[in-house]
Amino acid sequence: MSESLVCLPKQLPKKLWVSAARIAIEINPMNRPRLERLAMLIPGFNPTPDRISVATTKYWHTKGVRLTVGFLDNPPVALRTRILSHMNAWNKRCNVRFVASNTNPQVRIARADGRNGGYWSYLGVDILSIPSDEATMNLEGFTMNTPESEFRRVVRHETGHTLGSPHEHMRRELVALIDPKKAIAFFGATQGWDPDMVRRQVLTPIEESSLFGTAHADPKSIMCYQIPGTITKNGQPIIGGLDIDALDYSFMAKIYPKPSNNGGSGIKGSSKDGAGVNAKRGGSAKASTKARAKSSSKAGGVGGWRGRATRRGARASKAGTKSGAKRSM
Repeated sequence: MSESLVCLPKQLPKKLWVSAARIAIEINPMNRPRLERLAMLIPGFNPTPDRISVATTKYWHTKGVRLTVGFLDNPPVALRTRILSHMNAWNKRCNVRFVASNTNPQVRIARADGRNGGYWSYLGVDILSIPSDEATMNLEGFTMNTPESEFRRVVRHETGHTLGSPHEHMRRELVALIDPKKAIAFFGATQGWDPDMVRRQVLTPIEESSLFGTAHADPKSIMCYQIPGTITKNGQPIIGGLDIDALDYSFMAKIYPKPSNNGGSGIKGSSKDGAGVNAKRGGSAKASTKARAKSSSKAGGVGGWRGRATRRGARASKAGTKSGAKRSM
């Protein structure tokens, strides 16, 4: 990997936005957007189904998340084990667990290049809307020869997306480095976004657009490195964090709390056991999505993400959701 890749936004096709939002709210009612606050922050806000859907967060339940993981290109066992160990780095402080499975895995990892290449993952419960024979995460070119630092930076970042956390790189001083014209052209070509959507998703600082969360983004967050050099004024990518930092762990532990000593989890309604979001995947994406949503919705709810979920709240009201990948570290 001599070339530096950056994680680019990865979102569902627009035709799935509304149904995916319904699934997210079924799984976790706290994913429902605060429409009254959106109306206060966005003059003339019109709560259409599309705008509500992209303002919906995509976290799993709080009762202990257990997701099965499979690989689409049959990599060596040693590589599978190594990738899984980095995915489970989030388990240090959070009640989440990723386990290998060859039967209907919920998280499906590819190492594709070309059109579907790069580093990316769909966001949280959106993976339930992806057909069972398609990847939900891509780690282009990863082998046992890939540096350990890249496993920490890339695999843990993409796993953060799978857990529902969007990007955190939109501090005002970072936004100032982005060339608006280049950004509008770039995301228009790669994501199909119109100029207004790019302004809200890429060019609006978090301090102005957040609904809930910290006043400033964490520049050292593992979720911060998403801007390619092709759209910055100086031609350099905004790389961000190289590993999960203390603030990442602290906030995610509030979303996915581990059981307390007395058997509770720290959030009312959570269970001691890490019950998974396991539902059989049907022959089609639609069937598997309904089955998974029904199974998952029994598990409870989750809340927002520090600077990450906050951005999705206001800015996502008119834009597509952020989560994804392509390479630039």
